[in-house]
This record gives sequence, structure tokens and C-alpha cells, in this order.
Amino acid sequence: MKVLIISADHFEDSELLVPYYRLQEAGLQVIVASMDREIITGKHGYEVPVDKTLEEIKPDDYALLVLPGGAAPSKIRQEPMALEIARHFFAADKPVAAICHGPQILISAGVMQGKRATCYEKVAEELQEAGALYEDQEVVVDGKLITSRKPADLPAFMREVMKQLQL
Repeated sequence: MKVLIISADHFEDSELLVPYYRLQEAGLQVIVASMDREIITGKHGYEVPVDKTLEEIKPDDYALLVLPGGAAPSKIRQEPMALEIARHFFAADKPVAAICHGPQILISAGVMQGKRATCYEKVAEELQEAGALYEDQEVVVDGKLITSRKPADLPAFMREVMKQLQL
């Protein structure tokens, strides 16, 4: 089973690294995609190699999409290919896990209307304006959509991700 993480420079380090290593630990192949095939650097200095560019991604090959937060989603949401990938996961009814600012990508993809979700507090108004039903909880699950607010929510976030994948 393969997992896709989409991110860019200035990601929130723990929100990318915790899912990355936890999913690998469970035996899944984790692919990091970004705009370029270079190393991306987190807000706190962690470096992560990019496995594929967004253009190289075939969404059908992946069982889960993970969207970490930090400042990276503000860049990614401007990339048409990233939005197309997100829409594909929703259309195919595959799990999508977004934390902190990660839901901004889903807002730009136009897939949040009527969805129960949470996010970083500064994104809450934008989430509601996109038609989502905002809940201030450590994790919100709406069907195959899993969202959380911040790094402190990672244990609950990953618990629900693992449940969704039946691991």
C-alpha cells in the first residue's frame, strides 16, 4: 500500500514527519511529492527529500493522501496539479488526512462544501466560508476525511488515520 504526502518548504516539521515515519513503521510505502524534486525544509530545519514532482503523481496508485500544515499549503494551493490530485482522492472516495493549514489545499480544490472538519484556528473562518462545518476538536472524521488542528493533535490524528487504513 502506498501513501502520498504533498508538501513544500516551510512545512510544520512534526506534521509531516510523524505521519511519514508512523506509516512507514506500519509497512506502507510513503512518497513525498512537491513542485520540484529537491529537498524540502521544515519551519524548524528538518530536511525531507522529495520522491516525485506533482506532475509525476498518478493518484490511482495511492491509498491515502496526507496534507501537513505549516506555511507549505499556501504555496501548494496555488498548484493546479495539487488541487487535481486532491479532487481525485475525493472523487474516488479515498482517505484524505489534513492537519493545521493542510485543509487550505482542500478549500482551494473546492471539496469542503458540507464536510465536517477542523483546522488551525486562523484557517477556521476560511474553512467555514468554503462551506465546511467547522468543529474545534483535536480530530474530526467525516467519512474518509480526517482533519486535525495542530501538532499537539497528532496522536489523535494518527489514530484515526490508522483506523481508516485498517492498520
